Amino acid sequence: MSVTHTRRMKLGAVAALAVASLCLSACNADDVPGASTVTGDDPSESASQAAALKPSVTVNVHRGAQDVPVDTQLAVTVSNAELDSVKVTSAAGAVAGDLAANKMSWRASDLLEPGAAYAVTTTATGSDGTAISRTTRFHTQALTLDQQTYPSLAPLQGETVGVGMPVIATFDVPVKDKAAFEKHMTVTSQPAQQGSWHWLSDTEAHWRPKSYWKPGTKVHVDLDVNGVDAGNGIYGQESRDIDFKIGDAHIYKVNTVTDQMRVFSNGKLLRTIPITTGQQPAYTTRSGTKVIIEKFASKDMNSETVGITGADAYNIEGVKWAMRLTYSGEFIHAAPWSVGSQGVANVSHGCTGMSTENAGWLYAMSRRGDVVEYTGTDRPMTLDNGYGDWNETYKKYAQGSALS
Repeated sequence: MSVTHTRRMKLGAVAALAVASLCLSACNADDVPGASTVTGDDPSESASQAAALKPSVTVNVHRGAQDVPVDTQLAVTVSNAELDSVKVTSAAGAVAGDLAANKMSWRASDLLEPGAAYAVTTTATGSDGTAISRTTRFHTQALTLDQQTYPSLAPLQGETVGVGMPVIATFDVPVKDKAAFEKHMTVTSQPAQQGSWHWLSDTEAHWRPKSYWKPGTKVHVDLDVNGVDAGNGIYGQESRDIDFKIGDAHIYKVNTVTDQMRVFSNGKLLRTIPITTGQQPAYTTRSGTKVIIEKFASKDMNSETVGITGADAYNIEGVKWAMRLTYSGEFIHAAPWSVGSQGVANVSHGCTGMSTENAGWLYAMSRRGDVVEYTGTDRPMTLDNGYGDWNETYKKYAQGSALS
């Protein structure tokens, strides 16, 4: 919610329920002159009845209020009247809302921006025909960038990814109230598929379906966190949403004992490739399910970046057709220097090497999110070393949700 961004959001039903607990009855009610009165034998009783019938408007923020929290959901109610219109304006932008079917209340569908002056202009008609017009002005609390957390999303908007690709939400300032945020973080797909969020840390949450995505699925991600309280005095800075698509089911099965990779597309075996993996025990390749993170047509590989020094160190420029599988440095790539060992022995420092021709062919058909399943070693893949989301059962994975 810095001045360089325009941020609006739609609140979910949970937010509406939470704000329903706000005091709406006595915050900002106005008596309206000219309301009808009731006469009777007892003057005090007549006055009481007249007051009870007088039309009034109530806003849940006081006139002239300062430092109003940005997670306030504005609400307007009337007594002995019907609402005609509610407009909420500020230099930061208008606030949308919904008028109840009975015209007795209005509730905002957006939260507020920090450091902004707001005006709530309401028109209503009393049950006696009296016209009511009122304006409530207030200021919201100012927030620094350190008091706001900005969300980033992967995949990219419009990207086509593999069946193993998780949705990744990262935040530049830690989220302590993960449950409050997760209530505003939704993933929907066509066709629908069951799935769950899993928080890896205060700044990163992943969402994956129960099983690999179905090929051709269309996915929509909606992070409606603008203004949501993240805890510790931090609020969501902006809402984000993306749409992406799932491509063909590319699943590559690597056997580190037979030194073969079987390449499947939509269940059909396309090719069996001789490979070499990490020499044991020093550089054992991890077993488990890995997902392609990024691709490089050419990449320089220096062992010092992954802590390998001394006699085993290497520095190879321009390694062809490299595809990253782990943050710790495992890649699939062309390894023309080890062709004699491919299909026979494991001689690498942990990467999966193959001929330049096979690597180029595989690189051309692969995309981020494609799955590579490894078997044959006693060194397990972990959840947080890359896109390791598939290395826990779905039941255990879903326990990582703040709402579980």
